[in-house]
Amino acid sequence: MVSRFEHPAGSYKKIFETCEDLSEPLPTTITGRIPSYLKGSLLRLGPGLFEVGDEPFYHLFDGQALMHKFDFKNGQVTYFRKFIKTDAYVRAITENRVVITEFGTCAYPDPCKNIFSRFFSYFKGVEVTDNCLVNVYPIGEDFYAVTETNYITKVNVETLETLKKVDMCDYVNINGVTAHPHIERDGTVYNIGNCMGKGASLAYNIVKIPPTQKDKSDPIEKSKVVVQFPSVERFKPSYVHSFGMSENYFVFVETPVKINLLKFLSAWSIRGSNYMDCFEPNEAQGTLFHIAKKDPGEYIDLKFKGAPIGMFHHINTYEDQGFIVVDLCGWKGFEFVYNYLWLANLRANWDEVKKAAMMAPQPEVRRYVIPLDVHKEEQGKNLVSLPYTTATAVMHADGMIWLEPEVLFSGPRQAFEFPNINYKRFGGRNYSYAYGLGLNHFIPDRICKLNVKTKETWVWQEPDSYPSEPLFVQNPDGVDEDDGVLLTIVAAPGSQRPGYLLILNAKDLSEVARAEVECHIPVTFHGMYKH
Repeated sequence: MVSRFEHPAGSYKKIFETCEDLSEPLPTTITGRIPSYLKGSLLRLGPGLFEVGDEPFYHLFDGQALMHKFDFKNGQVTYFRKFIKTDAYVRAITENRVVITEFGTCAYPDPCKNIFSRFFSYFKGVEVTDNCLVNVYPIGEDFYAVTETNYITKVNVETLETLKKVDMCDYVNINGVTAHPHIERDGTVYNIGNCMGKGASLAYNIVKIPPTQKDKSDPIEKSKVVVQFPSVERFKPSYVHSFGMSENYFVFVETPVKINLLKFLSAWSIRGSNYMDCFEPNEAQGTLFHIAKKDPGEYIDLKFKGAPIGMFHHINTYEDQGFIVVDLCGWKGFEFVYNYLWLANLRANWDEVKKAAMMAPQPEVRRYVIPLDVHKEEQGKNLVSLPYTTATAVMHADGMIWLEPEVLFSGPRQAFEFPNINYKRFGGRNYSYAYGLGLNHFIPDRICKLNVKTKETWVWQEPDSYPSEPLFVQNPDGVDEDDGVLLTIVAAPGSQRPGYLLILNAKDLSEVARAEVECHIPVTFHGMYKH
């Protein structure tokens, strides 16, 4: 699953360039045959505006949210995109400057205001960004574009019009929610975010949003917290990007990447500061694994611990014979991987890109196994008895259980990231296949498939082609777990048609079809296939 290509020409820089939105859908040029069961839309989110006036955005997660859509109809495909009219976007366009501070870009006070009005605006508190550039998912009958703050943005997925900004703080005790909810087969949505817990210390809440309501009311109004995980450090919660959910349990991995809340609150008011300034590693903490029962929600007070890793994406989580199997994309060590995702790094020449990645944490696909049945007298021996894994769990004298993972895939500076599975049928269940985007020194240049049981791998790759997260779509007549296709958007900056939707056979990653467009398509992060 290691990349076969170098990128000395640097054409990957194009995926970090501003593009225009479209006034109407564009036709595509199709090669191959679009499977007849593809009748819906591929929806994707990412940054599309990388500077405002003469003010640049500095970080990969700062560019303004652009929603992309490929529509499938009668074997034809169209492409459409629109900027989401968030407050961050509308105000930036109106004032021709960065108005709301983004993840790695600080908004400075309005130069037109005098010293007094600037002084008073400091006391109004921080304006948190609603720049929803990360993902899109359904809640009830509605669709929301999201980032990781408390704001989510309701969108019309037919027209890509922006409908309304929703503040999750109005409904639940949460400071923000992740862009990676779990969605059950009936439409129930679970998510996690940090919050103020008991006695003024930080904690993490799991929020449950029910499915479509009979009386057609908004399910968000019925959101509730189902369980709370404690924070190991009182004033420094860990950065949380996703969580694991099996049929009966939640798994929360508390990494050593911390948000220094005091720094966060004071920094904003004193000097130009952004979110990135507030992260710091706790070099002594290691990684803590927390579990809770799902229904009814109940925290299980066991201490599971492992060596320090950074972690953004869980792959899948399932129960087997009294154990919880947790598959994830890890980054070794306690340094924050986002430190390597400044646009200046990603737009550098290939030799520089490679040099920077040499210093970064190393990626690894890992399987951890958490024993549910733990007895004090079993100190010092491996508690994991599943026959098919080398992952271990050993209890120490103080009752802490040390977890060592099984490595499912490891390649130096070759990440298997943005993972996807056959989620509808195998989310939270024992499964075999994971699909991912291959990062070559942080540059996305291939699509990968991993058999998590045998470690067999498959790769799709073409020179000077930069794909995005692959999304699995099940063949409705299919029986096998991998009977279906993967959808990915590929940027091919040197080509006559510089962007295309690629459809791969999920069995062997062979090409089924592609639909090419006459315009350049920037990087996208996450998305969904809407039937």
